[in-house]
Amino acid sequence: MSGIQATSNNSAAAQSNPTWQIILNHKALRQWLFFLLVSTSAVAGIGMMTQILKANGLTGLEITLLGLFAIVFSWIVCAFWSAVIGFVLQWLNIDPLSLKPKLTIPAPDTAPLSRTAVVMPVYNEDTRRIMAGFESCLRSLADSGHLAQFDFYMLSDTRNPELAQAELDHWQALQQRLGNLRHHAFYRRREKNGERKVGNLKEFCQRFGYRYEQMIVLDADSIMSGQTMLQLVHAMEQNPNTGLIQTVPIPVRQTTLFGRFLQFASELYCPMLATGLSFWQTDSANYWGHNAIVRMQAFMQSCGLPKLDGPAPFGGDILSHDFVEAALLRRAGWDVFLLTDMRGSFEEVPCNILDYATRDRRWVQGNIQHLALLGSRGLHLTSRLHFLFGALAYISSLLWMLMLALSSADALLRATSDNDYFHHTYQLFPNWQVAETGLINALLMCTVVLLMFPKALGVILALKQRRNEFGGAATLLKGAIAEALFALLIAPIMMVYHAFFVLSVFLGYQVSWNAQEREGRMLSWREALHRTALPSAIAALWAAVTFVLTPLMFWWMVPVFTGVILAAPIVRYSSSLGLGRWARLNGLFISPSEAIEPDELKLLRIRLANLPAKPARVDCVPALPAEQWREMPLQSFDDVPPSVLAEVRN
Repeated sequence: MSGIQATSNNSAAAQSNPTWQIILNHKALRQWLFFLLVSTSAVAGIGMMTQILKANGLTGLEITLLGLFAIVFSWIVCAFWSAVIGFVLQWLNIDPLSLKPKLTIPAPDTAPLSRTAVVMPVYNEDTRRIMAGFESCLRSLADSGHLAQFDFYMLSDTRNPELAQAELDHWQALQQRLGNLRHHAFYRRREKNGERKVGNLKEFCQRFGYRYEQMIVLDADSIMSGQTMLQLVHAMEQNPNTGLIQTVPIPVRQTTLFGRFLQFASELYCPMLATGLSFWQTDSANYWGHNAIVRMQAFMQSCGLPKLDGPAPFGGDILSHDFVEAALLRRAGWDVFLLTDMRGSFEEVPCNILDYATRDRRWVQGNIQHLALLGSRGLHLTSRLHFLFGALAYISSLLWMLMLALSSADALLRATSDNDYFHHTYQLFPNWQVAETGLINALLMCTVVLLMFPKALGVILALKQRRNEFGGAATLLKGAIAEALFALLIAPIMMVYHAFFVLSVFLGYQVSWNAQEREGRMLSWREALHRTALPSAIAALWAAVTFVLTPLMFWWMVPVFTGVILAAPIVRYSSSLGLGRWARLNGLFISPSEAIEPDELKLLRIRLANLPAKPARVDCVPALPAEQWREMPLQSFDDVPPSVLAEVRN
């Protein structure tokens, strides 16, 4: 964990390190370097687009188009340079935090000095899956020999009475299987689930937080190895100013074609992208709500979330709480890190496009709400960027769609209007239309490079460092080509969904935050057509009009039209378990977790195969540790509170 130690500006190691001032300068320099790369590239692209549009005089429509392009292009450039920086650091084996050669992280051989709670909030989940995952994590840690300093909590907010009873029944069966290990496992169900997951964790901290120095937060679908948990705890112990450490969770256990595509792409590109993010975020990284460790004292003193004033989408309960909690920790003086070199952190993802979009709809609403917090007092600049980038990740889809619509409208207007080459009454020579063909082609190539080059970098990196984990070079390349083509096919579909979700949020429509579908299932034609028929019909009409009136525009937009018009069969067949099995048998989308199955995933698979569907009914109340209530003070976004760290030191 040398990277964290070198970056933590209040650790004992940093205070005594003569190179500490240089490292501080590196932090400022790397952020300025990133800003310079992004701003220079964005200005160049926007300048090219300006020259293209103003060649024949700018209309109001084209000015609007230029504004949309400026936002979207800047967003693409930001992602591009994060990927390039991540590639360089990983290629050279350099830690993104310390900028020193990366060391192999050994398994901690000493017992933790502090106590840690491992918490798994659940809400109307598949009972067998959450119990098997919970047990897998606990046994993985027990195998390390250091379970004594850990307690595991399943924190249930389940409302369905049948599922709630099933949780109790399976919990009792789990207790019997655990034997003496059961003294480190607890189950608690809230009668009222106010404030959703935020309220669930808040109540746990207030009732039992006094017992622990930190907590590892898991989702219902999370799996984390015992070694990874120990590494996180040791990192917190060695860096007393660290409030939160986020790992990079990798999707696993996917069976449908779409799920395997996501799993493969995440394993191939996410570590590289996360390394680039960690480089410029340094000690002001983000929190993704799970697969992370949080210092209990820092969380309780700094992360009490109030309700926001006003109506939705910007008022009410804070929905995407994780971003806000990271920002509040940073505001209070605690460091927040993203560790990108830590293996053994896993999650599961929705198995088809519709379920994936449904999850995104919740995130759209939560991330757009963050725009209301951009002006909050005392927040670190990087935290504000997290809020802005999180919203732009979805708003950019709406902007892309508006750009395509305005471009089509402009092309149609030019195609159907009479050419007027004499703009003034007394004019000797005509104003011929100018086509900036060279600039158009150059800008198009730049955009393609910005979008596709990071994928090529991810493949090159994997070929150099992890080809055997992906089943060999040939299998890796085959999967990467298929991934790029499939991503191109479904991108227009996701653009349509995200654009609709963004509009829905701004129009005030609310979405329920329910449990996610995680197990593989093939969608019916009825469900696929119900969710795709309208955009497919609009895309077909749009394509027909442009083909007749502006054929050149039509051919430019064929990739977009194809994905949306064929949305129903794409959605249905990508959810196929049969095609998923076929892909695996034929070496397509092979991921490291399949090529070499980690022990904790193997245990999960075996446990799921052996768990009874319906264990004996139990009516007992699970035992819990003694409570000692401690209040979590609500934070204000209008006033800057005193530094938590100053209070701790005094």
